Amino acid sequence: MVDLHYPYQESGQPVVEIVAPGVGGLKLLRVRRIRLTESSPEVTLGLEREEAVLDIFGGLCSVNIRATAGSAVFPEVGGRQNVFAGKPHMIYLSRGARVSIFAESPEFEAILFSAPARKDCPPMLIFPEEAQTRLIGKDNWQRTVVTSVGDEVAADRLMVGETTNPPGNWSSAPPHKHDIEGPGEYPMEEVYLYKFNPAQGFGLQRVYTAPNSKDPFDVTYAVRDGDLVCLPRGYHPVVAAPGYQLFYVWALAGDERRYGAWTEDPDHAWIKGAQ
Repeated sequence: MVDLHYPYQESGQPVVEIVAPGVGGLKLLRVRRIRLTESSPEVTLGLEREEAVLDIFGGLCSVNIRATAGSAVFPEVGGRQNVFAGKPHMIYLSRGARVSIFAESPEFEAILFSAPARKDCPPMLIFPEEAQTRLIGKDNWQRTVVTSVGDEVAADRLMVGETTNPPGNWSSAPPHKHDIEGPGEYPMEEVYLYKFNPAQGFGLQRVYTAPNSKDPFDVTYAVRDGDLVCLPRGYHPVVAAPGYQLFYVWALAGDERRYGAWTEDPDHAWIKGAQ
């Protein structure tokens, strides 16, 4: 069983690749962290055959996109101080695009998710008010889920959103998985990248397969601010430590885009009907 946990590592580079296909059981997803400052305010990236989604964690930027599917300039995008201070601006980036990002604030942080694409879709800016926001669950498994790049955004493989747990609360509850094709389920790999408020907080991420799975595993990781966990298969519930808000941005990729095409662990699905 490969290690799925990639702890945060400090770097002075403006772009840091965290995971890529062939790492952590992933076949499609690539994740890069972008940090721009007054001394290094600009970065240009070529996506080649990948589509991508830029999730702005904090700060302002202007983005210049040139691609076969269309060119666009999005000036002064973003603005929230951090991921706990509001819903995100996200930008869908076309396959093969050349993308220039210019920081318009003293500090700027974003995460770039990408995956191989088989078609061209036009670039698109998704404003916070355009995201689908839902309060899911109840009691100590209630959380807020914001889906910015979902069914309503034209893309090939990627779906991206953010989830925030109150202190002590669970997400992916009841535990669900999306690793086989069957009634109500379709295979899509996923990653979670975490933030905590206050930042010294932690959570626990469990990833485990169904009992009849080939090459079964059951692992649990203590996750901290900036860490990433790959979810190539298996159920994946996560809980915040008492006193700490848990945020994670999630990205899904598969041969088809089917948000909600998962099955729940039958041992724990009963909690949805509990009073």
